[in-house]
Amino acid sequence: MKIPSLIILAGLAATAALFSGCSTFSNRAEEKSTVFNSLDAETQARLKEGNILVGDSPDMVYIALGVPDSKRQKLTSDGRELIWVYKTYYQDYQGSQLIGYRRYFVPVGPNRYRVHYEPVRQDIYDERSEENMRITFMNGHVTTVEQVQR
Repeated sequence: MKIPSLIILAGLAATAALFSGCSTFSNRAEEKSTVFNSLDAETQARLKEGNILVGDSPDMVYIALGVPDSKRQKLTSDGRELIWVYKTYYQDYQGSQLIGYRRYFVPVGPNRYRVHYEPVRQDIYDERSEENMRITFMNGHVTTVEQVQR
């Protein structure tokens, strides 16, 4: 096998490994197939749409929404609450900045060139996140679903 073929195969293997870790509804439903297959068709369709209801289990929430961005625990007089927080991530365009100049030569006659400099700019983005949903579990079931209204 030639060296370029090895490089191509290594690149394909790395790409496959990268995409195999993607969290899609199908992957999550397959991962939790015991739970998902035990649900009625209406509940399966609801989870596929990403809808969570009070009484759902953590596995059902995971199947519908994936891994939360953060998990918290809260101890109250009623017991221990588990809180899953989901966020939405944004990139806000802030403009562009000058990062340098590109030099190029323009012929102006036989064996004569003029040097031109062209500004090179780079876009600037501000990354931010907002809490979108907070789900509270108690005794293994959803007790509260808080969602930001837009």
